[in-house]
Amino acid sequence: MKRIIFLLMMGAVCIPGMSQTLNDGLRYSLDDTQGTARFSAMSGAFGALGGDLSAMAINPAGSAVFLDNSFAASFNYQNRENSATYFGTNTASEEDNFDINHLGGVFVINNPNTESPWKKFTIGLNYNQNQNFDNQLFIDGTANTSIGSFFLNQAQGIPLEDLEVFSGESINGRYSILGETQGVAAQNAFLGYQAFVIDPVTLDADNTAYVSNIAPGSFNQEYTFLSQGYQAKYTLNLGTQFTDRFFFGANLNSHIINYDQSTLLFEGNENEGSSIDRVWFEENLSVLGTGFSAQIGAIAKLGTGFRLGIALETPTYFTISEETTQAIETRRIESEGTSNRVIAPDIINVYPDYNLRTPGKLTASAAYIFGGQGLISFDYDYKDYSSLEFRPDDDAVFAAENARIQNQLKGASSYRVGGEYRIQNFSLRGGIRYEESPYVNENTLGDLTGYSLGLGYNFGRMNLDIAYATAERERNQQLYNTGLTTRGLVNTTNSNVVVTLGLQL
Repeated sequence: MKRIIFLLMMGAVCIPGMSQTLNDGLRYSLDDTQGTARFSAMSGAFGALGGDLSAMAINPAGSAVFLDNSFAASFNYQNRENSATYFGTNTASEEDNFDINHLGGVFVINNPNTESPWKKFTIGLNYNQNQNFDNQLFIDGTANTSIGSFFLNQAQGIPLEDLEVFSGESINGRYSILGETQGVAAQNAFLGYQAFVIDPVTLDADNTAYVSNIAPGSFNQEYTFLSQGYQAKYTLNLGTQFTDRFFFGANLNSHIINYDQSTLLFEGNENEGSSIDRVWFEENLSVLGTGFSAQIGAIAKLGTGFRLGIALETPTYFTISEETTQAIETRRIESEGTSNRVIAPDIINVYPDYNLRTPGKLTASAAYIFGGQGLISFDYDYKDYSSLEFRPDDDAVFAAENARIQNQLKGASSYRVGGEYRIQNFSLRGGIRYEESPYVNENTLGDLTGYSLGLGYNFGRMNLDIAYATAERERNQQLYNTGLTTRGLVNTTNSNVVVTLGLQL
């Protein structure tokens, strides 16, 4: 495929119609870290505990709790089930995935000066998968709005001559020029016009008004959403213990995003007056991103068994690149029968890199340890999702999207409770979690509720742990940002089985 980068004459700046929206920013702001099996089994409530490699991702001071050099690898099986309701029609879909979701180690350096209050120093290296994007969603139903409205909205105001393919030009060439000079909205209008979904009101070259060739009525629609990829964090951790009561730590985090998404809409109609009775519309998105954040944290032992923890994570500053492709096929009703029209430009749209700042996070934690028999732990997180920001913020399009973010998103709290009970070398674990919706209108994306269970066995210098965690959330999935803005109610259940092998030296 030919690669086209959208640039204006003044350089690489944002162009109206690009795909960066609130939904994109929020996708990379959410966190569903599973971590080690012990961490997962206790629903991640480790901010005041430490002593677990994934606990460093919550509170960097957790590394200083380790007594020995420790290493662990975790393997995750994920099952994601979606049930959707669209105009009274119910559909179900699911996706399975297996991967390594955590690798890490911590090195403990005891202070040889036994009289110093600084008892030890630790260096940790960690990889945690924050999100697994593998997903399949199918929405099916009979709607009252056509995909024709999407192309119609994109075309209004664009001169007809911009959508024509003249002698000596090609579909690819005209599509490319529109992308370079006017953006993706003009490309969408071009696809709709060339596939006969829309027609101009007049045939004048300067015509800017259009009508749909799909008549009003009912529309059978099948919407498929497919995604894959992951978001992960690499961490360099430094920790220290001061006296027997205080632990401190800091993280430097490098983030990566690898995300691919495809959407396919099929629409059929038998409405009187329609000259187009079938439409297939496909869009593909590929995203790569890198980012940076930092964390600081502390844990304090207060009396026998009681601990408090506090941690602060800075916003994550991402640089993100995106590529898109599109294609459309229609079936046209003609006097002699029907004919199909396929417009599939052999073009990859490469957008200028943009910057994204995702929210920071505050974590406060408390735990109580019952001697060597067990423990109970509680974590509270707060993230202000309205601080999510596309940059440069002085760009008009980004400024408008940032204003939308501030109006539609809000600060959200999450709560995690975990417990562990030991029977000789066995450990029984469990936890619950609750996360508030980041939206002001919680019908857009509901609250998350989940629970977890786990079992571990300590062989001495080696431990084997297994956990099961599940979480459920509802959302209203909007098909497109303009025109066809109907929504399907989607209930998603994520279930994970995590197995961790750990070693102490």
